[in-house]
Amino acid sequence: MARVPSTDPRQDILRTAARLFQQQGYDATSMNDIAAALKLSKGGLYHHFQGKDEILFDLMNQAMDITEERVIKAARGISDPEERLRAVIRLHIGVVLSQSDWEITVMLHENHPLAPPLRKRINGRKKDYIHFVENLVAEVQRKRGSQSMVSPRAAAFALLGMINWIYQWYKPHGALQEEELARQYTEIFFAGAFG
Repeated sequence: MARVPSTDPRQDILRTAARLFQQQGYDATSMNDIAAALKLSKGGLYHHFQGKDEILFDLMNQAMDITEERVIKAARGISDPEERLRAVIRLHIGVVLSQSDWEITVMLHENHPLAPPLRKRINGRKKDYIHFVENLVAEVQRKRGSQSMVSPRAAAFALLGMINWIYQWYKPHGALQEEELARQYTEIFFAGAFG
């Protein structure tokens, strides 16, 4: 689905940069490439962003905003912890597979180039999300009286790693569609973490 141009030049720059980073990679995309894709002068681009690292940081922040809005907020309204966890798995897969949210793929693939202070801020937001999933897993284990040898922390890392890697191999028109993938990942995770 094509994105509608916004009236905010910074958002247009971010969307274009996200698309280019996704297609070419962060290192292979220059500020000139971004400016050319937008039909802007390089000076016009620098009017809005100091450099590529600021663009990358803003994209990652937006990716975390999307995840918080579409996963955490949506799941918090579900009172039963098992159903909440099932929703988190389904919703997180939906975010990773979104065809229009290039920020997500950029965040999953391009974390290494960020300068240390910026990386620390993004990693703090990621840790908050990991703790959210970890606490939810612990809540489900308590509810089930689970004697699982799997710690909630290890389970949270395994779940997020499993889901976050999907973008590497998923084919939108392949045999395994999003709904079926969510069902199977949920079964795999529940059998392993709570079995």
